[in-house]
Amino acid sequence: MNALDGIRILDLSRVLAGPWCTQTLADLGADVIKIERPGSGDDTRSWGPPFLVGDDGTESHEAAYYLGANRNKRSITCDIAQPEGQALIRELVARCDVFIENFKVGDMARYGLDYAALSAINPKLVYCSLTGFGQTGPYAPRAGYDYIIQGMGGLMSVTGERDDLGGGPQKVGVAVADLFTGMYATVGILAALRHAERTGEGQHLDMALLDTQTAMLANLGANYLVSGKVPGRMGNAHQNIVPYQVFEVAPRPDGSRDYLILAVGNDGQYAKFCEVAGRPDLAADARYVKNRDRVKHRAELVPQLEAVMKSRPKADWLAALEAAKVPCGAINALDEVFADPQVAARQMVAHWQHPLKADLQLVTSPLKLGKTPVRGPANGGTPPPLLGQHTDEVLQEVLGWDAARVASARAAGAI
Repeated sequence: MNALDGIRILDLSRVLAGPWCTQTLADLGADVIKIERPGSGDDTRSWGPPFLVGDDGTESHEAAYYLGANRNKRSITCDIAQPEGQALIRELVARCDVFIENFKVGDMARYGLDYAALSAINPKLVYCSLTGFGQTGPYAPRAGYDYIIQGMGGLMSVTGERDDLGGGPQKVGVAVADLFTGMYATVGILAALRHAERTGEGQHLDMALLDTQTAMLANLGANYLVSGKVPGRMGNAHQNIVPYQVFEVAPRPDGSRDYLILAVGNDGQYAKFCEVAGRPDLAADARYVKNRDRVKHRAELVPQLEAVMKSRPKADWLAALEAAKVPCGAINALDEVFADPQVAARQMVAHWQHPLKADLQLVTSPLKLGKTPVRGPANGGTPPPLLGQHTDEVLQEVLGWDAARVASARAAGAI
């Protein structure tokens, strides 16, 4: 049994926010039917290199970007610009619990696939729209991409090195506005499914990247609203905690620079750190005993800590700090991440048998459920589908179409 067995989702989303949402729902057991444009499919299929190299040594059309967000789904092709394609979507909607799309505001109504039209067919339908700015407001018609949202939503204003150290605004290395919107959408869909289960009533979810990015400001948003002071960039330091940042340590054996993260979260940990560092005077100094005072006197304290940290190599610091239960950590490149014994022990890489490659390695879901584990290679999971791989299967299984009707739709270009 999977947590979402029996839930069927019609997924008209593409790129990242929507597919990230539906991948999570698919991991939990939902039957996700991914609707793709005939011929080209999800935009991210072509977002490479890198592309998957098959067992025959040939580079495929399956971009790694696409493979990372579409496991456990079934793909069918459908041209929703054609009346026949629109009719197919409406026929599928009658047999689905959730409909998700990330088209521009108004596009679904133009195709007769908006919430009002589809809820008339299926009153229990949970209909989720994901856009840059939402269905309302002055920016609603605009296209909102993650990079733009990170800027407009304030994230880039607090990400990057301090101006006085030569810094400037910096985006995050992955598309966090897309990813967080996908996760919030997952939560919203599950809540709406619960409501539909109790009442028989579906609803429309209006998910916006800018809304999500604003919510993601978290403590910094609260800092501004409470104080009225606009926070700036702090580089690798924390706005509210000291010392909580990256420190340079003694050079590597080859002479190159090396670093570690020191994340002192409370006054007790700070005292332990000072003991490990051989600077008990810094723990006794009234300016530094309490975190609020360390934040106030950051400019005097941090240079002293920087000098101390450069006195010993990373391995020595990590061993001593971990033994003293002072939070710290290395800054790993991705090869180091996937070689990490903890990552391996947590089974965060799955080995899939893909149609083009017998052993396709991909990051898997972090969800660990004791009774209803997420779907993986060993318990009914499926690798990211080829374009249109399940078209005939879905139309025959879900809609009961015979081979002649499938062939007719294909000849018309609807699929």
